[in-house]
Amino acid sequence: MVDYRNMQARSPAGVRVDTGVDQGLRSYMLGVYNMMAIGLAVTGVSALGTSVLAQSNPAFAQLLYTSPLRWVIMLAPLAAVFFLSFRIQNLSVGTARAVFWGYAALVGLSLSSIFLVFTGQSIVRTFFVTAASFGALSLYGYTTKRDLSAMGSFLIMGLFGLIIASVVNIFLGSTALQFAISVIGVLIFAGLTAFDTQQIKEMYYEGDASDTAGRKTVMGALRLYLDFINMFMFLLQFMGNRE
Repeated sequence: MVDYRNMQARSPAGVRVDTGVDQGLRSYMLGVYNMMAIGLAVTGVSALGTSVLAQSNPAFAQLLYTSPLRWVIMLAPLAAVFFLSFRIQNLSVGTARAVFWGYAALVGLSLSSIFLVFTGQSIVRTFFVTAASFGALSLYGYTTKRDLSAMGSFLIMGLFGLIIASVVNIFLGSTALQFAISVIGVLIFAGLTAFDTQQIKEMYYEGDASDTAGRKTVMGALRLYLDFINMFMFLLQFMGNRE
């Protein structure tokens, strides 16, 4: 049976022209990138606003960074990710977007301490290095004809190893191990950026209902958002200048 979803329309002269699938795919990917960008903006505003408030209010800073509340702030984004990942099919598109942006705000709250640890100039520099690297890697994942599934499986296994090493280093406090974790973390999330982009692209189906397409857009934005944030944080560990 002929699969009409992937057929390319051609003019009588044999010149390729855009089909509805091409236009729909571009619109879908643009929606993913736009939602991810809004999420990053929400995180940045949340982080900077919380940091400014903490610096002007020592009592608030103590509550946020030294009291048991800090564990709630650290774990809340993780809970939001699990909720969105496992409940996405039961949520309306509007609710899923609200949860995603709420999650982005919680991440900003948990990352606000970087403005107290690193100089603003080094944070901005690291952000732009991350943005340039992310853009190039995502473009590669979008355009490559190579199947990145095998690489993705390897990187996911490496990610679990990275998490274990990070937990172990909480108790060891080794600067050498932390440096190695940061370097490996950058490489893992660089690869995952290309892999996830390809996977998100392949999730697109022209016949999806609007709700299904909207949920795919939210989950795609979440995956790329996580790749960006983690790459940024690992780069900051050895590119950032400390206060």
